[in-house]
Amino acid sequence: MKNAPLSLAFCVGIVGLALTYSATAQNQQAPKKTPESTEIWEPVPPVVTPGTNSANTSGTTPPSDAVVLFDGKNTDEWVAIKGYSPESWEKTNEGPLKWPVKDGVMYSTKGFSARSKKEFNDFQLHIEFKTPEKVEGNSQGRGNSGIFLQGRYELQVLDNYENPTYVNGMVGSIYKQTIPLANPSRKPGEWQSYDIIYQAPRFNKAGLMVDYGYVTVLLNGILVQNHAAIRGTTEYIGYPKVQPHGAGPILLQDHGNPVGFRNIWIREL
Repeated sequence: MKNAPLSLAFCVGIVGLALTYSATAQNQQAPKKTPESTEIWEPVPPVVTPGTNSANTSGTTPPSDAVVLFDGKNTDEWVAIKGYSPESWEKTNEGPLKWPVKDGVMYSTKGFSARSKKEFNDFQLHIEFKTPEKVEGNSQGRGNSGIFLQGRYELQVLDNYENPTYVNGMVGSIYKQTIPLANPSRKPGEWQSYDIIYQAPRFNKAGLMVDYGYVTVLLNGILVQNHAAIRGTTEYIGYPKVQPHGAGPILLQDHGNPVGFRNIWIREL
């Protein structure tokens, strides 16, 4: 049986529907793009008053939203601990820190390291230090201290001005892990500064590390660590250990050298 020819009315209807669909599709096209189309107005970032960089002994003052850990007056934000491993500071507290404070500077004292009372996760940390003007010793025995992030991961403090040592233990290194990109050390007795951006490692419920910690470090305004991965604890002997943890303190190491610290502040991120 032959198919009946389509009626003229049916054909006209099909054409009409097609034209209607075309017109509707054109009307539903995205509006014309303008510069305003890609502008975002909210949420508005909070206002932070930056610190000032003074030419005198005060150094760089903290911004308005910082937690001040040392303002040059006392060591009230710190306690004394024996050693500087997580096993030591988690279990011991030797009471108030008695590092001497003179002219707005606190000096590390042989026998005790300093642990901040407050604990932190992700943060921006500013700290200024100076190694002794009188040079004594060499390599790791000269102006040695350390800044332990979350009490576990050491950013080395060392007098590396014309003082060779192993490069994964020099100033600016994540100790025994990551070699610094440069050595912008100032002379012994001159003030130096660290600016540190730190992202804590992430662990799952089983205690397995699912993402490294990462750190970016500027020493005297020069980039020495660029989003470097921290693979675990910074061991003197052996390889990094992965230990699940939450927030942790800032720890300043005493290594037998009178290293001076001032103007320590931190911003939680």
